[in-house]
Amino acid sequence: MPKPPPHSQFVVSLFATPHPKHQEVFYTVPRAGHLLGGVDHHVKRNHFPGHELIWCFSGEGFVRIAGRRHAVRAGELVWVNCHQPHEHGASPVNPWEVYWVRIEGPQLEAMCRMLSAGEAPVFLGVPPERAGALYRNIFEVMQGEAPEGPALIHAEVARLLSLLFCARLGSTVAVQSIPDALRKPVEWMRLFYFESVRVSDLARMAGLSAGHFTRLFKASFGTSPIDWLRRERISQAKRRLVESRSSIKEIAEQVGYPDRFFFSKDFKSHTGLSPRAFRERESAASGGLRSDG
Repeated sequence: MPKPPPHSQFVVSLFATPHPKHQEVFYTVPRAGHLLGGVDHHVKRNHFPGHELIWCFSGEGFVRIAGRRHAVRAGELVWVNCHQPHEHGASPVNPWEVYWVRIEGPQLEAMCRMLSAGEAPVFLGVPPERAGALYRNIFEVMQGEAPEGPALIHAEVARLLSLLFCARLGSTVAVQSIPDALRKPVEWMRLFYFESVRVSDLARMAGLSAGHFTRLFKASFGTSPIDWLRRERISQAKRRLVESRSSIKEIAEQVGYPDRFFFSKDFKSHTGLSPRAFRERESAASGGLRSDG
């Protein structure tokens, strides 16, 4: 086995200073590169601007966030929220080779939380050909002078983020990727979303403690079990609002909300509209049924 290189080497090292107007509307990349890691590669910070997306395409490394260390292997992508204490580096035995971008932009903190990147920063199942191509496209645009460059970079970063959504939350995740322990409680929630249930009940179906069940569920779906169930109930309510003449109160009860007013509040927090406004908008757009309730 060849001896690991003692020193890291930048194959590509890029800097940019995005225009403030672009920063208001686009994802921007002030720093990016291609690093051939050596045994000396180690980054440790308490706080730094932006979020780093590190694509490990050979070798191994690690990341430490919120005091927890996570191994990183070839084919895995890491989301590092640099606004909190973090640490990452190459394996001293088999140092990684990575593409990386530091991104800034609107709602990245919210997106990071949505994908549980703080608790589970390592993403599996990201298509290697697509990920590699997106990083190289960003490098190419950063090295050019095209006036549309900021928009092109924004589009490539958005595509990269979409790969992370698909890997963790999207419909492209195969059913078999759901841990066996979660299959029964997930199937129960899909069939009986209108029933009252506690996390402890779902954990019992999985044969796990409530804490272990919640952590496993969040790592697999990017959200808590109760939030997942609430979104399922809201989705079912949307269908009933458009396809039936049932009153708002009746629909609330049908999808598991005994209190109409709490249902309306929860519905608006998920959709930005009250149930009545949603029904009216969708009915006007599709010529569907109008509300009687």
